[in-house]
Amino acid sequence: MRGVVRTRVGYAGGRSADPTYHNLGDHAETVQIEYDPSILTYDDLLSVFFSSHRPTVPSYSPQYRSVIFYHDEEQRRLAQDAKERLERKAKGQIYTDIEAFTGFTLAEDYHQKYGLRHNAAVMREFEAAYPDPMDFINSTAAARVNGYLYGNGSLLQLKEELPELGLSESSARVLESFVGKYSR
Repeated sequence: MRGVVRTRVGYAGGRSADPTYHNLGDHAETVQIEYDPSILTYDDLLSVFFSSHRPTVPSYSPQYRSVIFYHDEEQRRLAQDAKERLERKAKGQIYTDIEAFTGFTLAEDYHQKYGLRHNAAVMREFEAAYPDPMDFINSTAAARVNGYLYGNGSLLQLKEELPELGLSESSARVLESFVGKYSR
């Protein structure tokens, strides 16, 4: 999605210190998104959030609950408004919590950029470009490619953005082929 600068997965919303995947406590698995508000609005992010899962189905676990962590009153209001609009449209309950952000713990390296990690051809390039795992986790290009591999973005958008991603011609072809088959 144009305007997304960085994504990182981790844990938020719980009371226990130092959660891990195998000791999550009452935290939720979540994604932290940095974005450029001159390109992408918070409402745009909310729209993608609500369309990327089934918020009309209650979660069976706090780990997988649908939750939005807001950073200020404006974000809280916008999230609440989006939830209420969806409830009216769905004519039913939306099981999304809206909670104040209290902190974020980065998930283990192997959870980061999960879609990209499962495309070996393209991942090899990122491993060569970012030998330090934190550089890979914080990479805008890795976040963007991971998003495309999860079906976010069209082939036209990818073709416009490819020069900025720093991929080899062979990785660009792999990504174009994938996005061409699976883009929305």
